[in-house]
Amino acid sequence: MRPSPTRRLATYLLRYTRGFVLGLACTGLSTAFGLATPWVLKLAVDDLAASATGAKFRTYALLVLGLALAGGAFRFLMRRIIVGVSRRLEFDLRNDLFARLLTLPPAYYHAHRTGDLMSRATNDLNAVRMMAGPAIMYITETAIVFAVAIVLMAGLDARLTAVALIPLPFVSIAARRFGAAIHRRFEGIQAQLSALSAVVQEALSGVRVVRAYRQEEAEFARFADANTEYVRRNLGLIRVQSAFFPGLGLLLGLGGLLVLWLGSRDVIHGRITLGEFVAFNAYMAMLTWPMIAFGWVTNMLQRGAASWQRMLEVLDAEPAVPDLEPDPARPAVGPIRGGIEFRGLTFAFDGAPVLRDVSVAIEAGRTLAIVGPTGSGKSTLINLIPRLYDPPRGTVFIDGTDVRDIPLAALRGAIGFVSQEPFLFSESLGENIGFGTRAGAAERPAASQPPAATLDEPLAAAASVACLDKDVRDFPEGYATMVGERGITLSGGQKQRTALARAIAIDPRILILDDALSAVDTYTEEEILSRLRGVMRERTSVIVSHRISTVRDADLVILLDGGRIVERGSHDELVALGGAYAGLYRKQLLEEELEGDRQEAGSERAGAGDGQQTNRRRAADPQSPSG
Repeated sequence: MRPSPTRRLATYLLRYTRGFVLGLACTGLSTAFGLATPWVLKLAVDDLAASATGAKFRTYALLVLGLALAGGAFRFLMRRIIVGVSRRLEFDLRNDLFARLLTLPPAYYHAHRTGDLMSRATNDLNAVRMMAGPAIMYITETAIVFAVAIVLMAGLDARLTAVALIPLPFVSIAARRFGAAIHRRFEGIQAQLSALSAVVQEALSGVRVVRAYRQEEAEFARFADANTEYVRRNLGLIRVQSAFFPGLGLLLGLGGLLVLWLGSRDVIHGRITLGEFVAFNAYMAMLTWPMIAFGWVTNMLQRGAASWQRMLEVLDAEPAVPDLEPDPARPAVGPIRGGIEFRGLTFAFDGAPVLRDVSVAIEAGRTLAIVGPTGSGKSTLINLIPRLYDPPRGTVFIDGTDVRDIPLAALRGAIGFVSQEPFLFSESLGENIGFGTRAGAAERPAASQPPAATLDEPLAAAASVACLDKDVRDFPEGYATMVGERGITLSGGQKQRTALARAIAIDPRILILDDALSAVDTYTEEEILSRLRGVMRERTSVIVSHRISTVRDADLVILLDGGRIVERGSHDELVALGGAYAGLYRKQLLEEELEGDRQEAGSERAGAGDGQQTNRRRAADPQSPSG
């Protein structure tokens, strides 16, 4: 059973107990100096009324000034310490939230839009910080002022104090009802802000598609609708708040009016002195801020509680692929060599089987090729090797060890993975290639330092294997060229080759290519494959492809259909078998021949056109050269 949300937040607050204690001590001292000021005014008024002298006036003036300076100094320290602690708390929460997001499975991101998650990491986090910092500060301050001021007021005149406290029950009822309304409305506002952020994020990420299909107006209308709803929900909250704070002011004003009426009569009849009445009204005025702050802090707490609940939905999301817990008694996993085996693997998504009884093994340093029609389970199979999806125990092994018994860092650190749709970061080309080789912030170049136009030898060698070096020669800034968001400035083939170079650069023991050359032309593909042969000899390779030319040199080829292995063997063996693989091979050979015929016919038509143009020139000018 999970602890309550309050206890979960308390675990973060307790990390900064010393800071909170020191800050709250400054809050107490600041409030104490502020509460002493009305009492000094009482003494000053009564003393100066009896006999006014310049010396007395200067003494009381300096005393009030000293109290104000001391109170201001401790108020400065209070805010600096507590608000500073809340910022460090925000730092911890943001790190934990981002770390949790990095562990969540792809299915989580299919169910939650990026804009919504961004809103939780920014707006909701800020609301939690306000609740955990300034709200605590103001609660402490108002509680001290309220308790001490009432005691001092009762010491001056108990009857007037009772009159001054008449509005309190009504304030409490109003705060409870308005607080619940604020909480509901703020939850709706944050949810709509997430939806608005998602609309913006999707439109900007897919701006080329939006323009290609002329959907600018439709996207603007979608944004305008979401923005209108966001404003409508905010106006609903404003209506509640606009009634809450003036209502508190009205209740407090009625109490002040009663005190002024009854207190002035007491002064006239000599039941209290003028100085006591001045001090009482000063304390009464000091109570006004706690009452208003009570409503303000209630609002802040309700906002923070709603946002904390939304953040906990992310923090409590369970990773689909749990890592091994540290255990000194567990034998250490040796260096990964790269042998891969699937034993009777059956895997399903939401109860729907995708792979059925798959059994195949490939020795370290060999190449396994996987072919098959769309939807046959090829990508799912290779995603189980680095545990991007978690396989059932006892079904996927590396070097004879179940992948679930290998720490994720060691497992994924030994695998270079190139997916069907390569993702590039909005950095330079060189930084994208070297992405997997950077160990941490300490080894990254400073933000102010421009990226290098050339690469270190290992990265340059990886780029050369991917045939990316030829393209880079045409880039004005070389490897320092910025690729834009998601590599938008590169072609599809260039993005795939950048991703391939990134995978090779980490020198993996296992190289997985998931249709990684589909956007590359046939000539470039052949050149890349020839360069890859030297790389593949040193590591285990798993290749998924629709092109037979890509997999024909593999040591073992398996054909998946309906999640099952229907054929296996070398390329020559499968062609000789005359089954589905051979049919696929013959079909692709025929397509290549037809494409060659089309190109040849196009060349002939171009030549005929040139000949006709020459004849026309001769007819127009018999002296023209024949070419």
